[in-house]
Amino acid sequence: MPRTTPPRPVDVEAVFPELAALRRTATRLHPRRGTPTAQDSSVGGPMLWPADEPWPVCTLAHKRGSGHRYADVLREREILERAWRRDPRSGPNAEEADELARFKRGRHAPHLADTDPIPLIGVAQLYRRDVPGLPDTGAGDLLQVFWCPFERHGESRHELHVELRWRRSRDVGTPLTEQPVPEVVGRPELVPSPCVLHPEEVIEHPWFEELPEDVRERIEAWEGPEDEDQDEEENKGEGEGEQYIYDLSTAPGWKVGGYIAWNLTGPARLACSVCDAELTPLLTADQREWDPATTSWVLYEDRQDIGVMGANVPTGVSPGRGRLIIAVCPRDPHHPFRLVTQ
Repeated sequence: MPRTTPPRPVDVEAVFPELAALRRTATRLHPRRGTPTAQDSSVGGPMLWPADEPWPVCTLAHKRGSGHRYADVLREREILERAWRRDPRSGPNAEEADELARFKRGRHAPHLADTDPIPLIGVAQLYRRDVPGLPDTGAGDLLQVFWCPFERHGESRHELHVELRWRRSRDVGTPLTEQPVPEVVGRPELVPSPCVLHPEEVIEHPWFEELPEDVRERIEAWEGPEDEDQDEEENKGEGEGEQYIYDLSTAPGWKVGGYIAWNLTGPARLACSVCDAELTPLLTADQREWDPATTSWVLYEDRQDIGVMGANVPTGVSPGRGRLIIAVCPRDPHHPFRLVTQ
């Protein structure tokens, strides 16, 4: 079934003509729970991976024996989804609650040393035939995204380790059917639930703070005064006046391309470490498809589910602080990419 974003409540380029030159196309991926195959673009689905090629692993030094059992994460979601479908008011019954109580964080893999190879999690695979915004790097028609099941990397020791693989799908001979998974994960929110994709192109504009100062001032005057007694998400409710940040700039949810929503840190220059070019977003992995502030972006097909528990978190993931952006060099795909969390 196609997924359709409603038109923006205001033609922002008609009100602020300068924005027309700054527009970008983003491809909203619209992941929804399903049973994708290796031949499909997906989040959390099986990868089209050659049987004779080693699966990517993390060998970077960090503790990896404690956390949540991967199998427990899957089982817990199965129980909860079944329970809430059966009874949207009370959820799990007593028997299910007893089983859920046994799924606890612990030292479940004490045999793992700090540098033992552990399988990376297959997060997403995107075929160019499905995702028109996927850049043509010359390295293939299929992008595969993996990350380590622990956020214990980088200078802060609280970052994800992400790997990107481009391949030519037609060159894959015998595909790997039993795909490796880690024994233990640092957080359940790093395990994506299998989702099929419904890609759709939309137009985005820069984050408010990235706009020229005079345009920002005019937008603020157009929006009118803001109630400082309300928190950020309560400032914008469905049916209230349009706001540039929430309604007219960047789309929420998983997407390819477009602009970065700098809602936590404010904008930062992302320069390529090799050629100094400005990095651009390749993929955004988002915890939520919408929140109370961004309901104008809710698809026509999802309007009836706005208030349904879990409807806006189909993938089950929350990387970093909730949103992870993979930014790449537009000049050379072989240059190092950067991760941005918001």
